[in-house]
Order: sequence, then C-alpha cells, then structure tokens
Amino acid sequence: MRNKSLIVSIILLAALTLSACGSAALAPAADAQRSLNVSGAGLVYLTPDIAYIYIGVHTELPAASDAMAENAAQTEAVIEALKKSGVDGKDIRTTNFSIWSFDKYDPISGMSTGEKYYAVDNTVYVTVRALDKLGALLDTVVKAGANNINSIQFDVADKTAALKEARDAAVQDAKTQAQELAAAAGVSLGEITSISFYDSAPSPVMDTYGKGGGGGMVEAAASVPIQPGQMTLTVTVSMTYEIK
Repeated sequence: MRNKSLIVSIILLAALTLSACGSAALAPAADAQRSLNVSGAGLVYLTPDIAYIYIGVHTELPAASDAMAENAAQTEAVIEALKKSGVDGKDIRTTNFSIWSFDKYDPISGMSTGEKYYAVDNTVYVTVRALDKLGALLDTVVKAGANNINSIQFDVADKTAALKEARDAAVQDAKTQAQELAAAAGVSLGEITSISFYDSAPSPVMDTYGKGGGGGMVEAAASVPIQPGQMTLTVTVSMTYEIK
C-alpha cells in the first residue's frame, strides 16, 4: 500500500514539473527592439593655403671644424633669405643638426683613399603662408646655400568651416538613405538611438624638390613650378534609428 502511494506521489510530482516547464516555454518573449543602421558621407574640396617644407644644408670637408663653420655660414644665409622672402621667424624651426665622420672612397676604383671626411647637416622646418611666392622662395634659398629640400606638404590653415559643412552633408546623406530604406521596407522611422562620425582630411604631398651633398651642389631652377592641387576633406557618419 505504501509502495502504491509512493508511485502515485512521484507521478503527480512529475506531472506538476512538466506543467511548469510547459508554461515557461509557452510564455511570450519580450519584443526585441528593431533598428536600422545607415552610414552617410560628406565631401568638401579645399584649395591649400599653407605649405610645410624641410630645408637643409649639407657640407663635407676633411676637418670637422671647417665643415661646421661652412655649414653654419650657409645655414645662416638660408635663414636670412627665408626672412627676407617674408617668412616669419616663428615659422622657422631647427629639426636636425648632426655631424659624423666617414672614409673617402675613389669613385672609379671604389677603394678607400685613406682620407677621413666630416659631414654636417642642419635642417629647418619652414611654414610658408604665401603659396603664390613659394616657387620664388625655393629659388632664393637654393641660391643662398640650401642643398636639401624635402617633403613639401600642403594644407589648409583653418578647416573649421569646411568640417562643419562636411558633417552637415554626411548627416543629411545618412538621413536620406534611412528614409529611402524605410520606405522600401514598408516601415517607419522612430527616434535616432546613436550617432558616430569619423573625419578624414589627407594632405597631398609633393616629393623632394632638390637633394644633394655638399654646399651649393643643387642648382636653382629658373622658376620652380608649384602646383598645390586640391584637398578632399571627408566626414563619415553612422546613425541608428528605431523602426516601427
């Protein structure tokens, strides 16, 4: 009798457990939030109004003191030429000064001559704010003694207004895409739940204008042609909408 009662109790407990599980499985899930994510781009084209240039003087002589003295004289002449060309002193900054020794080699045989020479480099980083005078300025500094001119990089001094214009265009582009996609899918847009953006403003670069070893080895061109080109400022915006 006790065994029958125990069996009945176990069956009833199992039934209750299955009933509870079934109720949980059939409970309706909470509605998942539906969303639409779009990306928009805004482009603005800019004409550069500023340039950054590395201008240097390289000298090689058998005596270290002579190499330094000659380099100092040429560098002073280059800086003076820059200032006379309208470059402000605050826009001229020394970025490298170095001196080292090396063995002289015969250019024909490739054998060491037994002579030891000293090389001196002095490089200044120059900001040029009058691009219409850049070509003439390069001619002037080469004549003054510069024999290394590298990495002419063009830029726009103030991008504030252009960035705002590009961001506005990117947001409008994203909104238009969201509206078109929602209409095509037969849904309506709700609130914007997130916005993120990325600015990209690459600067075009012109390769080395002139490079040589030893004072005065680079000859000035009759007129250096300078073409700053055009910069493209790009803003990408990502926006997420609720959809109904």
